[in-house]
Amino acid sequence: MENELPNLPTFSVSDLIASVNQTFEYAYPTLQVTGEVASFKVNQEKFVFFDLKDAGGSVGCFMTVWQLRVPIEDGMRVVVQATPKLTQWGKFSLTVQSVRPSGEGDLRKSFELLKRKLELEGLFAPERKRPLPEMPQHIGVISSTQAAGYADFIKILGDRWGGIRVDVAQVQVQGRDAPDQMIRAINYFNEQAELPEVIVIIRGGGSADDLAAFNDELLVREIAASRIPTLVGVGHETDESLADLAADVRAATPSNAAQLLVPDRRQLIAMSRQLVAALLPRMERVLDDSRVQVRLLMAQAIDQAEIRITTAIDQLAVMQRYIAELNPAQVLVRGYAIMRGEATPGAAIVVETIDTIITAEVTHVDQK
Repeated sequence: MENELPNLPTFSVSDLIASVNQTFEYAYPTLQVTGEVASFKVNQEKFVFFDLKDAGGSVGCFMTVWQLRVPIEDGMRVVVQATPKLTQWGKFSLTVQSVRPSGEGDLRKSFELLKRKLELEGLFAPERKRPLPEMPQHIGVISSTQAAGYADFIKILGDRWGGIRVDVAQVQVQGRDAPDQMIRAINYFNEQAELPEVIVIIRGGGSADDLAAFNDELLVREIAASRIPTLVGVGHETDESLADLAADVRAATPSNAAQLLVPDRRQLIAMSRQLVAALLPRMERVLDDSRVQVRLLMAQAIDQAEIRITTAIDQLAVMQRYIAELNPAQVLVRGYAIMRGEATPGAAIVVETIDTIITAEVTHVDQK
C-alpha cells in the first residue's frame, strides 16, 4: 500500500492490545499507584470500580469485593497495588490486587467506616466476649518472634509464672501479607486436636500505617469467630485497633497481655504470707474463745450431772423407805402379830410375834 512506511511494525488491533499488555507484564508486572478515590461503586455485590486521580490525570481501577479488605470512599487518598492493563476496548485500567489508605487522616477515616459497620453487626458487643482462663497451662501466640513486643511478652510471662506451654506461630505483623498470615495462624490453632486455652496476638508500637494490618476486615472477623478465647495486645496504651475491639480481652501492650494472662507468683506468695499473718491472731482468739466455751460447757455438764445424781439418790432413799415400810418385820416391831393358816373353827393356825411363834386351834370365828 502507498501509505505503508518501510521498517515500521504493523499490528492488528488485537495484536496491538496483546503486545502492549505483554510489555506491561514485562516492564510493570505489579506496581503501586497513589491517588484520590473518585466515582467509587460496587456492582452486583461482587465487583468494585473506582477512578484514581490527582491534579494531572485519572485512571480507572477494577477489583473484586473480596479483595477490598478496608473500606474506602470518594475523596480518600489510597495506595493501590495493581497490574496495568489495556482492555479489548482500548481503555487503560488498573487491575487492583489490594488497597490501603494513604496518610493518617485517610487511615482514620477507613478505620471509622469499618468500625461503624462491624459495630452494627454486633461484632464488638460485650455480651459475646468470653473470660480468659484463670491459670492457663497451654497458650498459642501469634507474633513476629523478632519483634521487641514478643520478647517483652515472653520475658514477663516467665518472670510472673513460668512452666506454661507456649506454641508460637511466626507471622508478619505489618505489611500487605500480615493479615492473611495471622488469619492462617488463627485457623491453625483452632484446628489442633489439643486446643490452646487462649490465643494471644501481640505486636509492639508503631505508626498508624504500621498497625493498619490489625484493622483488616477479614482478620477482625476471624478473631471474633475463633472458638478459642482471644487476647490482643497491639501497640501502645493509646493505640486502638479493630482487632483489639473484636478480641475477648484487650491488652494495652504486649507486656500488659502477659500481666493479664497469669498472676505474679511473687505477689501471690507475699499475699499468702500476709493472709497467714493476719489469720494467726484470729485463729488464736478463736481457739481461746473455744477453750473458754469448752470449760463453761464442761462446768455446766458437771453441775447438771450432780443435780441428777442427787435427785436419783433422794428418789432411791424414798423407795428404800417405802420398801422398808412394806417389810413384815416392821409390823411385828410395832406390836402386831402375823397369823398363818385358815381361820375356820377346828383349824390349826400359827401366830408369829416379834419374839414368839404360837401354834393354836381355832375354836370360834365371828364375822365383822
